[in-house]
Amino acid sequence: MESRDSVAAVHGGLEGDRYCTGRGYYSPFDVCEVTLVQAEAIEEIRETTGIDLTDGRHRRNVVVRGGDIHDLLNTRFELGGATLEGTRPRPPCRHVEEVAGEDGVMRALMDGRGGICARVAEPGSIAVGDEVGDVEDMGNFEGLVANIRERVGR
Repeated sequence: MESRDSVAAVHGGLEGDRYCTGRGYYSPFDVCEVTLVQAEAIEEIRETTGIDLTDGRHRRNVVVRGGDIHDLLNTRFELGGATLEGTRPRPPCRHVEEVAGEDGVMRALMDGRGGICARVAEPGSIAVGDEVGDVEDMGNFEGLVANIRERVGR
């Protein structure tokens, strides 16, 4: 993972991201356009397990602070100049532990600390310090449709 001050959210994901370019480990079978994780979850992991994931080894694209990230599922929300739709939880996989090179990373990201997937509904720039805003509930049906669109690439 490469830390950036800002990134362009484009249709299909984040500009230059391995999944947006089709080079992700699970491409094309399990793709999240944007992955978000909560800063408080990363801090909790460090406090309870001693595993420090602040260097990005959690393999999520965007770290947000405040609230419960799972409240963004089945919603349309703004992040910086982009509009995203929360589609599904993003549980950890064994690959994240292999890439991190540290035993226990996968387990540490379990129990709701792995973050969520989101689809880019409207492109825009996302920068460090941007806050989540204008959350609109899409209901389960629209979230299901977005998830299906994400999986079939439409």
